[in-house]
Amino acid sequence: MINAFIFVFITSFCSLFVFRKVAKVVGLVDKPNARKHHQGVVPLVGGVSIFFTLAITFLLFTEVDSSLVLFLICATILVAMGVVDDRYDISFKIRLVIQTGVSLAMILIGDKSLHSLGYLMGSEVIELSPVASSFITIFAVIGAINAFNMVDGIDGLLGGLASVTFGALGYLFLIDGNTELALVCGLLVTAMIPYILLNLGFPLGRRFKVFMGDAGSIFIGFTVIWLLIEATQGVDSTPIRPVTALWIIALPLMDMATIMVRRIRKGQSPFKPDREHLHHICQRIGLSSHMSLFVICLCASIMAGVGIWSDVTQMNETVMFGSFLAVFAVYFWVISHIWKVTTWVHKLFGKTGPIQLNVEGNPAGK
Repeated sequence: MINAFIFVFITSFCSLFVFRKVAKVVGLVDKPNARKHHQGVVPLVGGVSIFFTLAITFLLFTEVDSSLVLFLICATILVAMGVVDDRYDISFKIRLVIQTGVSLAMILIGDKSLHSLGYLMGSEVIELSPVASSFITIFAVIGAINAFNMVDGIDGLLGGLASVTFGALGYLFLIDGNTELALVCGLLVTAMIPYILLNLGFPLGRRFKVFMGDAGSIFIGFTVIWLLIEATQGVDSTPIRPVTALWIIALPLMDMATIMVRRIRKGQSPFKPDREHLHHICQRIGLSSHMSLFVICLCASIMAGVGIWSDVTQMNETVMFGSFLAVFAVYFWVISHIWKVTTWVHKLFGKTGPIQLNVEGNPAGK
């Protein structure tokens, strides 16, 4: 087992340097623009490196069965789509069609679907019909992929949130006795460490900086939903309850839902890129990039911790679902009225000066 972790770390670290050279040759780089404020061109190879490393590792160190083969095929399609999107910026409609196709492959070939929602609404298990199960599974796959894709906006954030998610899942798998999937989660986190280090400029500085790219965020989102389905929809046993899955990916999920609703309210496409995500707002209220990273990952860790606690203690699922909706409602209100909240906080601590927020309803946005 130790050999697998060593192999993953070294392979991931070395492949980053190989792929970043290739990326510069083929133009797979991120350039600064009105929405992206980094300096210079940055190779978009973090996700490609992580996928490449894990694909080799899974084939060498884990049992190769039909489920793994299907996962790797689906992941390869999505990563390839992400690379093309990073290079040529393809339409979101094409991305949705491909994501839907992958979802159908999971359902029809792999028999992996969300057919049970647990005790969300009371004392009876919510069992879905085949048609409803298929629709909800497709919605969940697309939602998870885009939640992690949208949250990738500042250095270290996607890697940090993904590590929180896979770490929480790995712990729940481990205490359930499922060492195989716990190992997979551990390998995922290990594969991301070299990327996170280079993304943050440590220890080699900004010269070797890399970004995850859409290929990476899509792969991470897909892997998350694959593992969540494995964890919550087992035939013989379910390592975690469906409501726990919501808490484990709470922050990316809430950020995506909030930003989409706000875009629709403005008459815009829910997939239109902008600078109104949680990490952008954190920076506009005065937090540095590193402080924003810390605060967001801390909040995600707390929510995942609540999910783990509720699962271990077998807290009532209806109560946990209601609590999740309550937290989401508070989050939505705070983000929608962030300038009011910020003004109140500034007054509370005696701070003066302009509050520069570029979100709907704030003074600067009028």
